[in-house]
Amino acid sequence: MDIKFNFWTMLGLGGQLFFFSRFLYQWIVSERRKESVIPTGFWFFSLGGSLLLLMYAIHIKDPVFILGQSTGFAIYLRNLMFIYRKKSSSTD
Repeated sequence: MDIKFNFWTMLGLGGQLFFFSRFLYQWIVSERRKESVIPTGFWFFSLGGSLLLLMYAIHIKDPVFILGQSTGFAIYLRNLMFIYRKKSSSTD
């Protein structure tokens, strides 16, 4: 197996690390609050990791990976829209 560490490989690995960080962040916040929560930052980590992985998937031309990441990206973005819509309506 010939592994090449070029820009695209590092981008993919960075995206995977960013995506993994969402679980670590969610775990830390839940431990501090002593309850299971999904903080807003979880969705930002999800969105960022998904975007980086989508860029990588497009580069390697993997349709399965592209479909999965683009669908996830839309869902994470929508969740953030719901969160900020609710916050703006509660401050009116």
